[in-house]
Amino acid sequence: MENQPVGARPGEIRHVEVAPRRLAAWFANFTKRHGAVGLEVRDGALVGRAEDGSHVTARLPFSRAFSGEPDIFSLAEAAEPPARWGLLLVRKGGFAVADVQEDRIVELKIGQRHVQGRSKAGGQSQQRFARRRDNQARQAYEAALGHARQILRPGPLVVGGDREAIREVLTGLPGCEVVGSWLAVPDPRRRVVESAVESACSVKMSVTNAD
Repeated sequence: MENQPVGARPGEIRHVEVAPRRLAAWFANFTKRHGAVGLEVRDGALVGRAEDGSHVTARLPFSRAFSGEPDIFSLAEAAEPPARWGLLLVRKGGFAVADVQEDRIVELKIGQRHVQGRSKAGGQSQQRFARRRDNQARQAYEAALGHARQILRPGPLVVGGDREAIREVLTGLPGCEVVGSWLAVPDPRRRVVESAVESACSVKMSVTNAD
């Protein structure tokens, strides 16, 4: 996830996530491949252009704008996660709610709910099936909201999963501020949550190889 793949096509834009502790090593590898890199701060991001014309744009996690010195160490310092933040992942078949301290999960609830797939039946059978499916989905959302109210505290919240499901749950969490990139995740499991925390804390890099 953190290393630039070899053999990328000229002009191709790639998106890479890099943990703050790995930024220095990542940029050293980028320099080795593309030559010396000039850095500047532009539009809330650290932008670098290499000798061969390749360039990279690094954006901080948690919707932060970077305004520090144009160097890797300032970027890494600014990329440190909040002291406390929340993670909410909701899909029709399950949810995960986590209270996170920096990059460490301190409280977590994972739940699964059975929501039937779509039916090929028609007429009244299809309507009954659709109502039952909607009720199951709503029960799943209500369960996610109940645990979110118990675990989450007002402040930064990173979300992902099913957009409709998240919208439903967020209506009951007025004190939370959604930040960061949307996380596309499968049905939440422990390893999915751990990966989501890592992604939420990572610097987002857009890399364009020279023509």
